[in-house]
Amino acid sequence: MTMQKDSNKSLSILVNQTAEHNWLRLEEVWSEGLAQLTPAQQHELKTVLGLSDYVAAQLCRHPEWINRLFAGELSLIERKNFDLELHEVLSSATTEEMAKASLRRFRNYQMVRLAWRDFLDYASLEASLLDLSALAEALVICARDWLYKDMCAQYGTPMDKEGNAQPLLILGMGKLGGRELNFSSDIDLIFTFPEHGETVGGRRSLDNQQFFIRMGQRLVNLLDQVTVDGFVFRVDMRLRPYGESGPLVVSFSGLEDYYQEQGRDWERYAMVKARALGPWSHFSDELHSLLRPFVYRRYIDFSAIESLRKMKQLIAQEVRRRHLTDNIKLGAGGIREVEFVVQSFQLIRGGREPALRQQSLFGAIDTLYSLGQFEYLAVDELKHSYLLLRRVENLLQAIDDKQTQTLPNNPLDWARLCHVLDMANEVDLRTHIEAAMSKIHRHFKATVGGEEGEEKAEHWTAQLWHVQDIDDAVALLAEQQIDDDKLCPMLSSWRETVTKRSIGPRGRETLDKLMPRLLEELINQQSPSAAFEPVSKVLEQILTRTTYLELLCENPGARQQLVSLCCASPWIAAQLAKFPMLLDELIDPSQLYDTTSIDDYPSELRQYMLRVPEDDMEQQMEALRQFKLSQQLKIAAADVTGVLPVMQVSDHLTFLAEAIIEQVVMQAWQQVSVRHGVPAHLEGSDTGFAVVGYGKLGGIELGYGSDLDLVFLCENKADNSQTNGERPIEVGHFYLKLAQRILHLFSTRTTSGELYEVDMRLRPSGASGLMVSEIERFGEYQANEAWTWEHQALVRSRFVFGDNSLAVKFSRIRAAILEKPRDKTELQKAVREMRQKMRDHLLKASDGMFDLKQSPGGIADIEFIAQYLVLANAHEYPELTIWSDNVRIFGVLAELELLPMMSAQHLTQTYCLLRDENHRLTLQQKAGLLPVLEVEEHAERVLNIYRAVLE
Repeated sequence: MTMQKDSNKSLSILVNQTAEHNWLRLEEVWSEGLAQLTPAQQHELKTVLGLSDYVAAQLCRHPEWINRLFAGELSLIERKNFDLELHEVLSSATTEEMAKASLRRFRNYQMVRLAWRDFLDYASLEASLLDLSALAEALVICARDWLYKDMCAQYGTPMDKEGNAQPLLILGMGKLGGRELNFSSDIDLIFTFPEHGETVGGRRSLDNQQFFIRMGQRLVNLLDQVTVDGFVFRVDMRLRPYGESGPLVVSFSGLEDYYQEQGRDWERYAMVKARALGPWSHFSDELHSLLRPFVYRRYIDFSAIESLRKMKQLIAQEVRRRHLTDNIKLGAGGIREVEFVVQSFQLIRGGREPALRQQSLFGAIDTLYSLGQFEYLAVDELKHSYLLLRRVENLLQAIDDKQTQTLPNNPLDWARLCHVLDMANEVDLRTHIEAAMSKIHRHFKATVGGEEGEEKAEHWTAQLWHVQDIDDAVALLAEQQIDDDKLCPMLSSWRETVTKRSIGPRGRETLDKLMPRLLEELINQQSPSAAFEPVSKVLEQILTRTTYLELLCENPGARQQLVSLCCASPWIAAQLAKFPMLLDELIDPSQLYDTTSIDDYPSELRQYMLRVPEDDMEQQMEALRQFKLSQQLKIAAADVTGVLPVMQVSDHLTFLAEAIIEQVVMQAWQQVSVRHGVPAHLEGSDTGFAVVGYGKLGGIELGYGSDLDLVFLCENKADNSQTNGERPIEVGHFYLKLAQRILHLFSTRTTSGELYEVDMRLRPSGASGLMVSEIERFGEYQANEAWTWEHQALVRSRFVFGDNSLAVKFSRIRAAILEKPRDKTELQKAVREMRQKMRDHLLKASDGMFDLKQSPGGIADIEFIAQYLVLANAHEYPELTIWSDNVRIFGVLAELELLPMMSAQHLTQTYCLLRDENHRLTLQQKAGLLPVLEVEEHAERVLNIYRAVLE
């Protein structure tokens, strides 16, 4: 029997105490077995019990594994046997529950075996990673094959048009694709199938895509669900086309179309590691051939470096935002930077050098050396440093089967690592880790770069910051011909306040470096003291967050933007002070003012959410808020600098909100369906649920800080129908829970505030009505019970998310209601009275001031004119029901000659002017009021049209 390399290494006191404790636990369940072990075996067993809580827990549950392990299973691993053994084990499973249990027990035994080998040096790191990857692949493929057989028996075999059976192909991404999986990693997968068609030989035929979607859902559940035996692997499907909102499985042609038309840089980067799992076939060849042109360009592609640099900045930003310290994967010089260095060369040169088109990082490094792209020293440093970090990562995870890349926060785990890695103590190991990370970061900067230098010469502003006497400071300003008598007292007072704050030596040192550089920016402003005031408020919020002080210190672009945006808009200054993580957005001015294109908000949000673990609800909620805040800042920055006109500001804010609504609904659906399943009547990825936007959201006219007027709809439910999960509930109750979860995700306050305030009062029967209305009942209510003001609201309503079938039904109902013939006199009276009631209740402007929304001739009057004219004329002119926004409604009214062209133009211009002013005042943190004299002429003309139309 092969023993550990050094069975005489003594354990530290802490590890020994843990070993003794776990030995006693094992003795309680297996004392006879322990007594029969040889002294050498007892010593080895005790060592591993001290080093890994996971191994100890599993062996206490399954002590019978110990003899099997000592009978030769530790010394040698035949990777191909994983697949053979597991197929045999699963052949006797007749139900999904039996398959789940078999998969989890097999996994747990093999993971104990691999952890033992790793902790006691039976195998090299590369061999360990290959073993883990082979095990994961076997578990995924055997589960797939068992399910395929089970589903074909139920639905028949999926065929193409020529009658060839169609398999489910699984792309392993990330470290699984590269055969470098760590001990407790989750696995990123993409499911696909070759050709469309339908199943043959079952009780009823199914479309191939529906078959594979159902199979995919069951496969994820088979692997991911936590049972009494634990789970097989956490499965992450978010790298598939369109992320969570895309179908779970797409055909080869769907995959090809997506990557050719919409594939992003980060998806190219991810696809470098993509590998079809399981036995190779002509389908595997076909799949890799269609992906290759997307990943590897025919030319030498230096654009990849800029993309990787941006991705690394995003990771650095994430590390700051999540307060990650001691992270050996994402931190500077971490594992991810090695991957970036190697994959940047693969992306740049892989189109010309077929040898670089491989998933293994170790193999790619060797190829780069043989191609002369890396010096021997670089290869040696990168490899050895990477191996150390990956070994530490693997051991960290094998201690308790936890997915972590953070160095220990307790002496026991440090002692465990030091024992395995032959280090004297924590300081010794930290020194080695830091040296490795320093080397990696040096190579990363040389390859990918992305950090700006800063001139070191001291500027006179350094004296200004440090000078204690105000008279000396005033003299210094006078010397530089700066005329601002408020700056010195303000600076002196602020410095005094700061000295009383405990910000630590590193924070103090960084602030002393930052302030002279910041003062250089401030003195270039028209009024330095006026600029200093909002900037100082932002600084006050980050004094104890040294990483943000360093960010401003090291990035001249970020300092410039901080000063110019704070001067341009108190609202932006307040946002930056309240949410310092927004400072990350200032680093690259070209990015800051490059607002996301209207259609790209959903895909940008999906990419952003990939950085957050799928099962971490708190982090998911925080990420949604951070995305909204950062995108809103970009819109505001483009707004105050005149890059975006008012109509586009509202478009951007509205489509941003829609992307977030989609993500929130998908998250809520996921959370509720995990527990209760989904309504049994649903097909594929349908939800039977929809969100309708009213008010500003419906009219595509959201402003900064607007709330969302929402109404939730669902398909009509069969009586007493239930969900199909382990804890089934009545379908109506399911949709109620879904709505409550959606509202919870919107309204919960995290460190980044509330997502949106949601107003549900426009639903049928208002606050006393059901939270989710069946679509048919919604139509009946609108036809028979709704008031005129509710029909006015319906004019500005719009379908914003949900199943296509519900979109069609909602559209028909809305059109039918708006096209009802109405008595114009009665309608005029009802609309006028509602407008007067609003004015009495909401108009609070003092004499001489004009309330942009509520004053006579303001925004509300213009909206009421549009709503009245639609309701009065849509029965004759159905095209009036197409649009929900006022500007396009006025355009249609003018085309139909229901409103004189001049009147329509004036209403449109005034409406845009008043909304523009409203945006501007919001960004200045002022109420929506202007002196009457400034808008009198416009308001008077609106009032004349209002009277002509409604009186």
